[in-house]
Amino acid sequence: MAESFKSILESSSEVVQVTATAARELIFSVYPRTVEVVWRRQGIAGYGTGPKKQTEHFCWIQPNKAHVNLGFNHGAELPDPSDLLEGTGKLFRHVKLRSLEDVENPDLRDLLVVAVTHRVPQHPAGQS
Repeated sequence: MAESFKSILESSSEVVQVTATAARELIFSVYPRTVEVVWRRQGIAGYGTGPKKQTEHFCWIQPNKAHVNLGFNHGAELPDPSDLLEGTGKLFRHVKLRSLEDVENPDLRDLLVVAVTHRVPQHPAGQS
């Protein structure tokens, strides 16, 4: 695991660390060429096809005290037949992950698959 990702988990409980790490692994399993950008000061890691937060990222991980938010940059526009997404903002939505079992939910994987291609530019192999 990348040292910078570990840095945002330093003060988290073991459950939050395991859950966040599993969410990160899920993101990379859905899109192996994911670019990870960690903002240590904010305690958030962003994921996308390039480093630009607003235009190239499709999701983020934010560890909290008792859960992990897996956020989606265009979550309000994503199909969510299982009602996993929470939030009331104009664009952003998130899923609260409280355990490893939440990360293993097949509906969460489906949501990530859609998010990867929704309004996110795909970079040619070798570019980011």
